[in-house]
Amino acid sequence: MITAYCSNCQSIELVDLTKVEALRDDIVWIDMVEPTREEEIYVEKALGIEVPTRDDLKDIEPSARLYTEDDAVFMTASLVWKAETDAPVLTDVAFILAGKRLITIRYAQPKSFALFIAALHRVPAHWRTGASLLAKLFETIIDRTAEILELSVARIDVLSTHVFGDRAKKIRKPANYLEEKLRDIAAHQRLVSKVRDSLASMSRLMTFFYNVPAVQQDHGTKELCRTVSRDIQSLSEHSSYIAGNITFLLDASLGLINIEQNSIIKIFSIASVVFLPPTLVASIYGMNFESMPELRWAEGYPYSLGLMLISAIIPFFFFRWKGWL
Repeated sequence: MITAYCSNCQSIELVDLTKVEALRDDIVWIDMVEPTREEEIYVEKALGIEVPTRDDLKDIEPSARLYTEDDAVFMTASLVWKAETDAPVLTDVAFILAGKRLITIRYAQPKSFALFIAALHRVPAHWRTGASLLAKLFETIIDRTAEILELSVARIDVLSTHVFGDRAKKIRKPANYLEEKLRDIAAHQRLVSKVRDSLASMSRLMTFFYNVPAVQQDHGTKELCRTVSRDIQSLSEHSSYIAGNITFLLDASLGLINIEQNSIIKIFSIASVVFLPPTLVASIYGMNFESMPELRWAEGYPYSLGLMLISAIIPFFFFRWKGWL
């Protein structure tokens, strides 16, 4: 699907691809979402540029993601998609500056694009050029990334309360409660990792974009790029801090699981020691030697049971006194 946006924020969906006509002069942004080969050919003929394909976007070589060709600037960044789900992914998006027009090519629906389109009418008229719109779009992408990190921090805080707070209240939880929390920790780590990869991609892109002539010639766009670059740096440091908190939470959860396992082993160990003296008594009286004094004693059976009980009680209270139970 191809959607064109004019300088007055009017959107036009290009559906007639049977003939290539000159695009309207007021079209400043062409948004291509999961374009077909016919749609790619249409844009290539209309703008006189070669549109990157889906396979081209997956290339990780810097020379294939950031380059200039025939006065057109080609940039590719990795953005976080499906951040609210349990399986966030990175999706590659191409940004092309061809003259005064911006062309975006994407095969996903990152929320930052929907936010930018919804706020497009608030962009000042003198900012509605390809380079200026792209700078504003980058600002929206970074704002959305900051929102994802804030959401992740809030969820990690709740998770930390579940791991530590419930234990302080001595609330009984299922046996595999902490194991389930480990899965939640892994999900948060995956999201923050995707965000960090996206920020690294955007940082490299902004360095390249800042030196584009169209940006250097526009003071407002140039200053906005500086602001976005500083935000990327701040968010990168913040994401590292969050990753450290997740690592601490992971280590603490594993430590709590280890403590619980040690407690279980301790109980079994103490139980085996407690029942060791009664077992010894039973073993002695289980030997059918004819010369044993208690063998023909009428009170021998209750005597041996009492002796086994006493030999179990004494170690039990000794362990209680020592604080091992």
